[in-house]
Amino acid sequence: MYQTHGPILEALRIRGVSPTVLSAAVAASDESGRALRDVLVDDGIVTEVELAEALAQAYGIKSVDLDNYPIDAAATAKIPFAIARRHRLLGISLDDDEIVVAVADPGDVIALDDVRAATGLTVRPVVVARDELGKVIERFHRSETDLEDVAASLAPDASSIVASALQQGDEEAPIVRFVNGLIEQAIENRASDLHIEPRDDDLRVRFRIDGVLHEVDTVPRAVQSALISRLKIMSGVDITERRVPQNGRITVELNGRKVDLRVATLPTVWGEKIVLRVLDTGGVDLELKRLGFTEHNYGRFSASFTKPHGMLLVTGPTGSGKSTTLYATLTEISKPDINIITVEDPVEYRLPGVNQVQVNHKAGLTFAAVLPAILRSDPDVVLIGEIRDRVTAQLAVEASLTGHLVLSTLHTNDAPSAVTRLIEMGIEPFLVGSSLDCVMAQRLARRLCQWCRQPYEPTRAELEAARWPFDFIETPPQMWRAVGCRSCAGTGYRGRIALHEVMPVTEDIERLAVERGSSHEIQRTALSEGMEMLRTDGLRKAAAGETTLAEVLRVAV
Repeated sequence: MYQTHGPILEALRIRGVSPTVLSAAVAASDESGRALRDVLVDDGIVTEVELAEALAQAYGIKSVDLDNYPIDAAATAKIPFAIARRHRLLGISLDDDEIVVAVADPGDVIALDDVRAATGLTVRPVVVARDELGKVIERFHRSETDLEDVAASLAPDASSIVASALQQGDEEAPIVRFVNGLIEQAIENRASDLHIEPRDDDLRVRFRIDGVLHEVDTVPRAVQSALISRLKIMSGVDITERRVPQNGRITVELNGRKVDLRVATLPTVWGEKIVLRVLDTGGVDLELKRLGFTEHNYGRFSASFTKPHGMLLVTGPTGSGKSTTLYATLTEISKPDINIITVEDPVEYRLPGVNQVQVNHKAGLTFAAVLPAILRSDPDVVLIGEIRDRVTAQLAVEASLTGHLVLSTLHTNDAPSAVTRLIEMGIEPFLVGSSLDCVMAQRLARRLCQWCRQPYEPTRAELEAARWPFDFIETPPQMWRAVGCRSCAGTGYRGRIALHEVMPVTEDIERLAVERGSSHEIQRTALSEGMEMLRTDGLRKAAAGETTLAEVLRVAV
């Protein structure tokens, strides 16, 4: 029960709840003996989330959404579970000598004192909706219980036990429940990758959220064999093979939708590391214009994919959104009178009206093997998931020169380097120049949370440190910094925005390709013809309040 009704009632009045309704709620609470929060929520006056936000406002602290918050398992472990359950609170992050604690009632000073005494740390409370907090506490307790059950059941030599106990249909096994909960948590937290990494005395679990890794849990070493074996069984790879890398795939169902996960194992000195790439298309926006293009870059890029033939490449490192951009491009050009065929490894998004082919290396169905068959299937547009070798590059070039529009990806740091990369692969320079129509380099920067971003006036020294090109845009009167709120799980960022560098292959660039010009020469020519570098595009978006200077410098040289 709250120590006083004053702060919460005042906060609810500010948020528009009628004083008459609030007075009636207080009277009902006094008369029935029910806590005021129960009256407010049970009678439908406010929701748990609205109440949490009002409490945060009343006490001058933050409210957070635990569904999207990267919870630090080390912080959770700091607080004994008996205290967490008794007071309904949870440690969610650590910062030097301070622990951030999620509470439903910030006015419960006894609970905060108990945490301070148990941890020896300064306590910084944040407010969470009560029902949401209860679910997360139970989930953590259930995970700990499952792991304890697994560790207790495993003998020192548990290989035969693991093999028999982890049958796919045994959904009640503790390790099965733990793995399912881990995957569910990753998907709910919008993670793109789930890392399970063995160390000397435990396993570390990390999620990559908006391009940044967050440690969310540590798992006892005794559970390693069972955990990895369970994931291997789910992904259909050889459970007995531990010496070489393996690749597999898992499909899970969550809230009525199917989510695919690409699984990769990697032998390390402490055992096998497993990475699960979440291929969840539920929240993906495949409208090209909404992927962060400026008008300048969109015009240059669209001029390429609207042509009937030629080769269009999107370059960048793994995880830079290349596939999403190409899928959005296909969505833009897909029509009933166009035959589009793709060959991918793996097929990440299923697109209506598009013929998609999945690479199968075991069956010999590689990019190089399937491309000739695709070209005999009368395509207008061909998407090749990635150009990895000379054979694939040669087939892509030939397809573009025989009247097809070819879209693909390539691993280079910038757009001009794609030209020299193809030549280094063994493609004749004159073929590169005549087949290649456009190259676009791409990176992903975290998008500023629009609810809590804070304007500030940058100093000239700060802009110089960010290498602000003063001749391309006036010094901005204000920039924006990340703050953190409930909407963005306290990170200051929510989602990501693409930075682009679009280079149409003009006659001058084609001539440089034929002459085997360096990437620096090609870049100078492209810049003189209107290309904007990745960093320039990022700085424009920082000036517009879409991201920060720090993010631009993190992803773009």
